[in-house]
Amino acid sequence: MQAVKEIRGKMDASGKKVAIVVSRWNELVTKELLAGALDELARFGNPEVIVIHVPGTWEMPVAVKSLLAGPNKPDAVLALGCILQGQTPHAKLLGGDVGGALMSLQVEYKTPIAWGVLTPDTQDQAIDRSGMKFGNKGREAAQAAIELISIVDQVS
Repeated sequence: MQAVKEIRGKMDASGKKVAIVVSRWNELVTKELLAGALDELARFGNPEVIVIHVPGTWEMPVAVKSLLAGPNKPDAVLALGCILQGQTPHAKLLGGDVGGALMSLQVEYKTPIAWGVLTPDTQDQAIDRSGMKFGNKGREAAQAAIELISIVDQVS
């Protein structure tokens, strides 16, 4: 029988650096995503955290690239925002463009970028996903980042 090595992420961010890029647009929602992410990071090892506030989701990729290309590169980045769908295709285009840009940066810099950007149809759905009925997507992004930091460390 063939030997199989399994790699699993550990939920411990002790001694790590995490950056959070959070959109001010839809701040009613994004402040709750940020609070959930910060709480989760503290719960899993309390890493060094820098929070960068950007005007909107569109501005996230340039802020993330500046972090990753800089001298104090974090071990992971959390992208937190909220793009409400409207009656035009603007929101879908924005979400796709920002998601694609962040995915490219994640691969280029070999650094986890956790997607904590909501794309709900309504404000009520956004509120439900930022800490009410359906959990907090900021918390979930923090958990994904912590786990992926460990995986990257193990395979590098």
